[in-house]
Amino acid sequence: MSNMVMDLDKIELSGKEPIKEPERQYYFMAKCREWVIRKTEELGRPLTYNTQTFGCQMNAKDSEKLAGILEKIGFLETDTQEADFVIYNTCTVRENANTRVYGRLGYLNNLKKKNSNMLIALCGCMMQEDAVVDKIRKSYRFVDIIFGTHNIFKFAELIYTRLTSQGMIIDIWKETDQIVEDLPSERKYKFKAGVNIMYGCNNYCTYCIVPYVRGRERSRNPEDIIKEIKDLVADGVVEIMLLGQNVNSYGKNLKKPISFAGLLKEVEKIEGLRRIRFMTSHPKDLSDSLIEVMKNSKKICNHLHLPFQSGSNKILKIMNRQYSKEDYLALADRIKTAMPQISLTTDIIVGFPGETEEDFLETLDVVKKVRYDSAYTFLYSKRSGTPASKMDNQVEEPAAKERFDRLLKVIQMISSERTGKHEGEIQEVLVEEVNEQNDSLLTGRLSNNMLVHFTGSPDIIGSIIKVRLTKCKGFYYLGEILESGIAKE
Repeated sequence: MSNMVMDLDKIELSGKEPIKEPERQYYFMAKCREWVIRKTEELGRPLTYNTQTFGCQMNAKDSEKLAGILEKIGFLETDTQEADFVIYNTCTVRENANTRVYGRLGYLNNLKKKNSNMLIALCGCMMQEDAVVDKIRKSYRFVDIIFGTHNIFKFAELIYTRLTSQGMIIDIWKETDQIVEDLPSERKYKFKAGVNIMYGCNNYCTYCIVPYVRGRERSRNPEDIIKEIKDLVADGVVEIMLLGQNVNSYGKNLKKPISFAGLLKEVEKIEGLRRIRFMTSHPKDLSDSLIEVMKNSKKICNHLHLPFQSGSNKILKIMNRQYSKEDYLALADRIKTAMPQISLTTDIIVGFPGETEEDFLETLDVVKKVRYDSAYTFLYSKRSGTPASKMDNQVEEPAAKERFDRLLKVIQMISSERTGKHEGEIQEVLVEEVNEQNDSLLTGRLSNNMLVHFTGSPDIIGSIIKVRLTKCKGFYYLGEILESGIAKE
């Protein structure tokens, strides 16, 4: 399932390595492949790899690139960490994510003692923190390669450096304006894919570490995005998810600026593409032209994730969200007026430093007014390295927990009212997989992002079919396939 970009057999290895990307990385892939072939013969078995991904969809997409490079080099994927190459793609949004990784490294050390050929690599957001790299350098000497979020494209070169030298290879970039196109990628699904449209974030919300570990915003050229999507569609993809930390500010740093709404119009024109999703949207940048494009689109899914975080203007200001409660409610109203059937989901933080009972009631008010289909609710947790972690007035845990439980009750009540309305309807579903809990059922996703479980044959996975929603179970539906079957374009 990799996109074949360059043939390693045609690469001249006797001369100096190329300077230009991505040719340089393909040169190192070919060099690494020579090593893998020799090692495979020596051991009398294929070399295996295992990737472990923590965190968001951006990380999942990065892991597909890492897997693509390892496959190209000649490693075979395995679902166990008892592999010859294990890579952890880390997340650092919450402090406990770091703790989990340290815990797992101890386990890897034991595996490495049994397999002297084993290589261990760490990458992702957590590695962009100096304190983390220092700790690994001192306490986890058995790790072979450490790199961050900005130079994932260099993976093959870093592997080659490690194979031809001793000791730990550390390559962390603080910042980059470089975007390297046309590297291999190994997709998890044949029929749907994530496509990065931009990297980094310029917003600096006071609770968030992302701008510090992902860097400033950089948008990919629209031509490169469109080419990637066309290639994916030619390879069987029917649904794409456009990814960015804040997709609404896409295009601002390009030589020829294009808005996110403008990009969506171009993506919409791609023949054979059936569904378009995107995340994440920052309310301060969501334009009326985007609402218009969504309203008129035949392909953009009927779902918008629009984090509001808090309903209190005081807290929003301290969070540096750059909009008010009134701005947000007016925006939600414009969206719902244009698209009455839209499914709105959101993120909410409870217990942010300085939050009072009155502030919390403002948050509840937004939830009751907007009426979300579902919401991701988080108890505020200190994230060292962010301004919020040093703020006074940290909310006591019992008070925060009590508010959190009250919020959850309201969200669940509204959510079941909203989703229950669709019971009995016939809707189109992209069949995604055999149900994990019950293998006699299939699981698919509606345009509004809700899951539906139904009886069917695995050979329709990847198809868009019509399903009657027979029973709403709160956060998912039970359904039955219509006799007419597959939904045509």
